[in-house]
Amino acid sequence: MTIERVATNAQAQTLISQIMQAQSTLDNTQSQVASGLVSTTYAGIGDKTAALEAAQSASDRTTAYQSATSLALNQVNLQDTQLTSLSNLANEWRTDVTNAVGNGDASTLMTEAQSVYQQAAQILNSQDANGNYLYGGDKNSTPPVAAASLSDLQALPSASAAFANGTVKSAVQVGDGETVQVGVLASDVGTQLLQSLQDVANFNAGPSGNFGSTVTTAQSTFLSGAITSAANAATTVNTAAAANGDVYSQLQDASTTQASMSTLYQGFVSDIQDVDMGTAVTNLNQNQVALQAALQVTAQLNQVSLLNYLSPASSTS
Repeated sequence: MTIERVATNAQAQTLISQIMQAQSTLDNTQSQVASGLVSTTYAGIGDKTAALEAAQSASDRTTAYQSATSLALNQVNLQDTQLTSLSNLANEWRTDVTNAVGNGDASTLMTEAQSVYQQAAQILNSQDANGNYLYGGDKNSTPPVAAASLSDLQALPSASAAFANGTVKSAVQVGDGETVQVGVLASDVGTQLLQSLQDVANFNAGPSGNFGSTVTTAQSTFLSGAITSAANAATTVNTAAAANGDVYSQLQDASTTQASMSTLYQGFVSDIQDVDMGTAVTNLNQNQVALQAALQVTAQLNQVSLLNYLSPASSTS
């Protein structure tokens, strides 16, 4: 009769099951070591999936707020430089008018007026890197100051007619339900200054005008009033510059808060999603050994037959 192997079907099935389990466990730890994640699927995260999604969503929103706030800070910083320059121009114009009255000499006043207007219009028509007009509000594709020169301004019924900006100031969302207004409208900061320049230019073109080296009584009376107008214009621009500084501080505070929240949310995500690499490598080594052991036992079992257990006398009988 033929001597068969020892019946090992039950043991073999058990070992095959262990091999498959060891292989699955090894595959999982290899994936963890390669990706640095507990699992690359929500199924592997289990009952922590909802918490992970919520933390990731909050982290993504905070990242978006950080990006928007960074752009807003750049804009407000640029506005600070420009509004400071505009404030200097307004103060310069006030000084020009004051000196004309005090010295009784207005021979250079119109030249100074034209220079101040050109510089002020250039500032108020500033554009950002994307070509949008900073002081245009919700009409940021159109130059806020339409009058190209002081002569063009004179032709208008009032200085307010020189402005083509919108009425809605730009704002940025810096958090859930928290918005900071960052935009400044050209008409808000420039109308009084341009009105002062227009009034002086129109007076100069009138019957009592033609300012020269000697200021007449009528001219002196008019220019004395113009000093007040110029001073009010300077105050308006100074106030706008100060308010812009407050906005910058608000944005900086928001940026600091965003950074803290981003770290917090990323920590939540990491606690749920990221694997402890030291533990994962240790588990990988252990799982490799376990799989190798299971394979070796199975191989040895397949070599076992009755001949291994029969005595020489029995095998010859």
